[in-house]
Amino acid sequence: MDTLQHETLSSLLEELKVADYQPTAEVDKLAEVDHRYLRDLRINVTNALKYDNLSKKESYLLALAVAINEKHASLKTTFEALAKGEGATDAELAETIACVSLLNVNNVFYRFRHFTKKEYYEQTPAGIKMSIMMNPVLGKEFFELMSLGVSALNGCEMCVNAHEESILKVGGSQARIYDAVRLTAVMKGLTAIF
Repeated sequence: MDTLQHETLSSLLEELKVADYQPTAEVDKLAEVDHRYLRDLRINVTNALKYDNLSKKESYLLALAVAINEKHASLKTTFEALAKGEGATDAELAETIACVSLLNVNNVFYRFRHFTKKEYYEQTPAGIKMSIMMNPVLGKEFFELMSLGVSALNGCEMCVNAHEESILKVGGSQARIYDAVRLTAVMKGLTAIF
């Protein structure tokens, strides 16, 4: 890895406060051939964590949700620590984990309903307990925002539309929705190679 690629990666690791990182084969390949994407990724991640319509704590919790969803242990540890540093409580961290788990259940089930488009499946009650959504520790608007991000990540059209509508109904804005989904997309890119 040449000096520029090393500086780009070091800068990203420093900004995220990641300790003991071992470059992946994907990062090594990018660094050997073309550092432009690593530079772009660093800029995208840095910008995503500073979007105007999300607080730092919200940004780190959304990034944590992506790391959990993508089963990325190193970034999970990183974003959990960053969220705690911004005041996230143990209850909020636990609820982030629960939200990701619940949305994985819902995203599979509702994608199935959407794909099949059969009356029986659409009319039969899901029977999936979702009491955590009723009075979330994170607040209804942010819980729905996180649910939307995970649903977009998992590609569930029905869930994306339902959560987007719920956010707007409880007073959330399209600007917050847009920033949350952009952040989720950038973090997915980070987990893909990091």
